[in-house]
Amino acid sequence: MSYGENLWLYFLLLAGIIVVPGMDMMFVLANALTRGRAAGIAATLGLMVGGICHTLFGTVAVAGLSRLIPTVSSVMLIAGSAYMMWIGLTLARSSIVVDSVDGGLAKSSRTVFGQGIVTCLLNPKAWLFILAVFPQFMSPVYGPLWPQAVAMGAMTVATQFVVYGGLALAAARGRDALVTNPGLTVWVGRAAGLLLMGVAAYTLLRGLAQL
Repeated sequence: MSYGENLWLYFLLLAGIIVVPGMDMMFVLANALTRGRAAGIAATLGLMVGGICHTLFGTVAVAGLSRLIPTVSSVMLIAGSAYMMWIGLTLARSSIVVDSVDGGLAKSSRTVFGQGIVTCLLNPKAWLFILAVFPQFMSPVYGPLWPQAVAMGAMTVATQFVVYGGLALAAARGRDALVTNPGLTVWVGRAAGLLLMGVAAYTLLRGLAQL
């Protein structure tokens, strides 16, 4: 297999993983619906930074930390599930009204950006991908590892931007229709929180089963 074919196969697997609904996607959707386009984009950018960190870790793992993979996988499943459970619980207990969000938009976006980074870093699906799939597409046969990591990392963040950013913009347009119905906005935020909690609970059970 040539290096170009190797990258193309990696992209297909990467795109397949990212478009499957999971914690990252629910995080973007929840923020875009409850806080608007700026928060949705901030969440997306935070996830992209987290994606860069995953790429760095995957490169180091390939370079010599493969023996830690089983332990790290179980720990990240549990830690990521617990963190997303907390975010979901916060949303489920909230009473967010669209009109009341705009005044604190700058601070809210910074907070969402930081949460996006942590969410991606603790996302079990992302860690499973990095630990199980990423190493299979890096090889000394194709040259030094770091240039390969840069190419794969660029593909990762670009795909995140297209998928999650597009979702954020689409959800923000739907949010505009909620401005005239504050009660519906509150329940949308709470429903998103419950969905996050459900996904997190399922993933937590998987993590505990692996111990």
